[in-house]
Amino acid sequence: MENCCGLLTGKNEPVPLKQVEVVVQVRGHVASVSSTLQYENKEEHPLEAIFVFPLEGETALCHFSAKIGETEVVAELQEKQKAKEQYDDAISSGQQAFLLEESEESPDVFQLSVGSLPPGEKASVTLSYVTELAVQADEALRFCLPAVLNPRYAPQDSGSVPQVTSARSVPYTLSLSVQLSSPSPISKVESNCPLEPLKYLNTEKTQATVNLSPGHTFDRDVELLAYYSGAHQPTAIVEMGQPNAKSGSLMADPVVMLSLYPEFPAAVTSSLASCGEFLFLVDRSGSMDCNMHSGPGAQLRIHSARVS
Repeated sequence: MENCCGLLTGKNEPVPLKQVEVVVQVRGHVASVSSTLQYENKEEHPLEAIFVFPLEGETALCHFSAKIGETEVVAELQEKQKAKEQYDDAISSGQQAFLLEESEESPDVFQLSVGSLPPGEKASVTLSYVTELAVQADEALRFCLPAVLNPRYAPQDSGSVPQVTSARSVPYTLSLSVQLSSPSPISKVESNCPLEPLKYLNTEKTQATVNLSPGHTFDRDVELLAYYSGAHQPTAIVEMGQPNAKSGSLMADPVVMLSLYPEFPAAVTSSLASCGEFLFLVDRSGSMDCNMHSGPGAQLRIHSARVS
């Protein structure tokens, strides 16, 4: 399964995507993302499918569920071998089962064994994660929804480099809604994709919503830039604990997020412009063992990073 993403059969062939629904909640400098992807088995025989998806290193997966027909399963953390045995037992007895596990090649890639998907049946996969928003040079907060999360029919000669091809060959619908909340007023939201007008929910302009315009084919990453007034002012956001969580656990306790984004005087920053300390970081994960491209004479990524 070479860097393919989405719902795949045992032969590494994609199951047709029918619908993508994404809801993003931005609170200050953090975004909570919930993505639901719906697939349909167009074959005349059952498919034992696997859902493969990557997450960036700074994100944390907090919910995963899958639904086939009327059967819905929410992921629960278990010891790996025990979970695998339960999954195999359920499949061999003809029951629906789901198994979510980290990829052996990379800890940032997860695999969900969906089990038997009957002919004509639909499978719905929902994943939720939390990520910190990067601060840009113009003080915007950047959120990116990677198109690689939306499975594609990649070319046969794509090699080991993930490809994102046109979505027009796979009819589906995409909806993306963003809810923003911040102690500071929200100035504007920009994107590399068409957006509907920003709607403020209060007179202080600290709460707003914006939606992706209909018809976007998800053929590229969706990038959103959120601008706040008074970006350098310290802010604090309090989140209450979950009422149904176990008493004394992390999820049951209220938490507070304090954001500090200092602004340095120009006289200080200008004196540092001519000197500084530089750190060179080299990725040594499994992806660095892939070729730079699929053409002849391609170097491994780790070799191309070598300093002569």
